[in-house]
Amino acid sequence: MAGADDTTAAQDRLETEFLEVVRGTGASAGGLYLLTPDGDVLRLAMMCGAPPGFVEPWKSVGLAAPVPAADAVREDRLVWVGGQEDMARIYPRAALTAPYHFALAAAPVAADRSWGALLLLWPGTHSPRISGRRRDNIVFGCRRLARLLEEEEDAGRPVQAPARPRLLSARTVRTGRSQSALAAEDFAERLPGGSCALDLEGRMTFVSSGGAELLGRSAAELLGTRPWHTLPWLDDPVYEDRYRAAVVSREPVSFAARRPPGRWLDFRLYPDASGISVRIEPAGTGSHPAPVHGERAGRAAPARAGQLYQLMHLAAALTETVGVRDVVDLIADQIMPAFDAEGVVLSVLESGRLRIIGHRGYATAAIERLEGVSLDTALTPAGRVLAEGAPLFYSSPEEMEREYPGLPRTTGKQAWAYLPLSISGRPVGCCTLSYGRPHAFTAEERAVLTSLAGLIAQALDRARLYDTKHQIAHGLQQALLPHTLPAVPGLRVAARYLPATRGMEIGGDFYDLIRLSDSTAAAVIGDVQGHNVAAAALMGQVRTAIHAHATAGVPPDQVLARTNRLLTDLDPGLFTSCLYVHLDLARRCASMASAGHPSPLLRLPDGRTRPLDVPPGLLLGVEPDTDYQVFDTSLPAGAVLALYTDGLVETPGGDPDEATAGLARHLADAPDGDLERLVDAVIQGVRPTRQRTDDIALLLLRTVFGED
Repeated sequence: MAGADDTTAAQDRLETEFLEVVRGTGASAGGLYLLTPDGDVLRLAMMCGAPPGFVEPWKSVGLAAPVPAADAVREDRLVWVGGQEDMARIYPRAALTAPYHFALAAAPVAADRSWGALLLLWPGTHSPRISGRRRDNIVFGCRRLARLLEEEEDAGRPVQAPARPRLLSARTVRTGRSQSALAAEDFAERLPGGSCALDLEGRMTFVSSGGAELLGRSAAELLGTRPWHTLPWLDDPVYEDRYRAAVVSREPVSFAARRPPGRWLDFRLYPDASGISVRIEPAGTGSHPAPVHGERAGRAAPARAGQLYQLMHLAAALTETVGVRDVVDLIADQIMPAFDAEGVVLSVLESGRLRIIGHRGYATAAIERLEGVSLDTALTPAGRVLAEGAPLFYSSPEEMEREYPGLPRTTGKQAWAYLPLSISGRPVGCCTLSYGRPHAFTAEERAVLTSLAGLIAQALDRARLYDTKHQIAHGLQQALLPHTLPAVPGLRVAARYLPATRGMEIGGDFYDLIRLSDSTAAAVIGDVQGHNVAAAALMGQVRTAIHAHATAGVPPDQVLARTNRLLTDLDPGLFTSCLYVHLDLARRCASMASAGHPSPLLRLPDGRTRPLDVPPGLLLGVEPDTDYQVFDTSLPAGAVLALYTDGLVETPGGDPDEATAGLARHLADAPDGDLERLVDAVIQGVRPTRQRTDDIALLLLRTVFGED
């Protein structure tokens, strides 16, 4: 078993190798992410060349998060972002929280297994393209890091990311500095105005006498401190952000600030790989804007720039959620890692009790004990935070035990943050973040979590409303779709309806099979425009109208023409595509008409599959006096007729003809057997992922003459 000294030595070797890789790629800054043991979270282990606050929103990221490092590991590829425009286009959320000029690469650190990701940054002057040589250097460096991690683990010295990332210096050691340092100091003293120097972590490493005088502090008070900590009038996120911009972009930055009571100073920042040189001069006589926060006597210190960017990052993520499940997943995959939490419980207020609607990191037994707990403030901190509207933080079991005896043992956790969720002052629920070990909540963490609680409440309120509307529309559509299809002699039938998975309400896709006599039947498939309750309701009207006209014995063109006249009279404001097929099983043929619907496919007994050239007519509901043409085809025994909606084949920007040809290939290649397995195989072949942006309906009809 490795001792503490061995573990420290392994960490030192990894840090040395990491710095060599960063230097070898020519990057101005770099970070190494390591996967947590469960493989679901990337935790930043070490960073060099960037200010500490810069990494705050990304010190822990879920593997599912839309950020470069997570994409590199999840997709096992090098991710390149050539500049600010690329970042805004590919990773808009990250661009919002890092509005600086830089190029970025993220690459997986992997060999026999995945260990994490390497993140590299270059100044904004870097080419927007990555050269083949630099790409090779990055890939080779990642392999070196992976091999070292494997060697250390095989030797019993596994390296894991610390609770907070280690900030390393990538500065090259310079020799013979004693005499030149004195000359440089004399040079700075002779210049007008003032000068100072900051390292890459924002600490002041040098200040001239003129600079100290302008800043209003002695050199002893300034050296080793960060200006926005020592000088209250610079304690503003705007000024700190200018420093961060200089470090990340490696480009000069300037700004003006007012030293109380009314003296304006101009600051010019000149960055390089070792730090920032700052020129300070009295401002000209021109007017300057009023300071953002002015003199702060009696006022709370402003939020740090890193805090603000972290909050913006998570707020942007919350705006992308749709349903309650999305909110729970977002909290678990991104908010939990951001605050190093190991568990979350999301509860809503119902009838004076808390109902749990989502959780992660808790045993089933613990959730069962917490479910439905009363809001009595003596029983649970959740009741207290909802009654008082203020969050509660418990850093250890002892803290909670004093107020709620026995509760720490119930949850099995060691630290908790109870965040009230309120909408316009009305309590709606509670979000509880928990930790498997004691956790001291810093003032910054408490401030961000408190702000975040309001954003979670807004997202949860929208999500619950969406889920309610979705359930109503889905229930309406399910009631209108056929629960079973009738048995027709000489015909086997299989059908599937799959709703869109995200970002939509319910759709208007429908299908039907109508038995007309012992030897005839009608098959129908259609798609009503829109994805809402109105679309589902109109779908019911269309299906009813077609059923009535079909049973009256009119031919396919008249079925569509009469249904079209009905819809134009009703004027629902929505259009409908529809394909109507009349099956004459005694004559082994079919007649069909189309109202702007995708052409059906016919698979012959020998496996050959082709689309049928049914003349497309106008969509239903456009013009009252529309004529539709009839298309006739034979149906040999064992043939399969496929009717489908466009959600099965069409993708944004795709070619519809190519998509239809692809569906025909999948139908031809699918194993000929049970029709239920065939319909599933076709859908899986065409839409292998579970993510769907549109509804899908598929109806397969196989002729089995002589078997019934």
